[in-house]
Amino acid sequence: MVRTVVAGLDGSAESRAAAEWAAREAKLRGLTLKLLHVWEPVPEPVAQAPLVGGETLQHWSERIPREAAEGIRLRHPGVEVEARHEPGRPAEILTEAAQDAELLVLGSRGMSGIGGFMVGSVGLAVVAHAERPVVMVRAGEQAADEHEPDPTGIPSAATRFRPVVLGLDTSGPDDSVIAFAFEEAARRETGLRVVSGWNLPPYYVYGLSADLGLHDEIARQKAAELTEALRPWRTKYPAVEVVELSRSGSPANHLVDASREASLVVVGRRIRRSPFGAHVGPVAHAVLHHSTAPVAVVPHH
Repeated sequence: MVRTVVAGLDGSAESRAAAEWAAREAKLRGLTLKLLHVWEPVPEPVAQAPLVGGETLQHWSERIPREAAEGIRLRHPGVEVEARHEPGRPAEILTEAAQDAELLVLGSRGMSGIGGFMVGSVGLAVVAHAERPVVMVRAGEQAADEHEPDPTGIPSAATRFRPVVLGLDTSGPDDSVIAFAFEEAARRETGLRVVSGWNLPPYYVYGLSADLGLHDEIARQKAAELTEALRPWRTKYPAVEVVELSRSGSPANHLVDASREASLVVVGRRIRRSPFGAHVGPVAHAVLHHSTAPVAVVPHH
């Protein structure tokens, strides 16, 4: 089986940004890029009805991945690109495609308002059900956005990558999520910023007025847990410079803040088998909607 990076493509600005990001990632990994356009079937008379210029809806939808592949081959020489056009329900086809891929890349569009983004229902459904990493990329994302500015302050894709940011829950750190983040930092030859947010248990909060040193004691304990969780990974990836950030407060808020200086944000999603269906989780959900950098959601047991 050919190892691939798969990008979902529907012709929108956000899906084109996702395809460009996926091409850059495929080059870093030395993998084939597969562009997948899912065409939701419509009644035959609609599919064959002429659009502007006489082209039918079906022919137009078949043209999307073909032309995108041609453009990516020109802009990313050396990356092997395949294009597929497949009928079906987008969330189901994309989730199925993710199972045979190293990772799946999708686009999300911007919303009006400061710091707001929209992850559509298809994207959320795929993130919630896929058992392989899914990366969400914002509309308008450029390669230079993931790099440090040049010495004159001008954005440039020729400078060093910004750090990768990993959100880590020290109460149950998962090896697959940590490994993914370290690998991404190593490929980019950049640092890894590990963010761990925590809140005081309710029974501690009431005692703070009587013992002002209690918060500091808990903070030291949480920082020590983070250091211990990362110790074997520092040894395994000695070239990756690691910065540990253990902070009290909302983990999602800390990750969104860190995303402003990141090339990629990595969060985990626990795979749950329940009659109520899969879900994304509150931290991943908030980061997906508000991070200013691409977000990789890594499922784990």
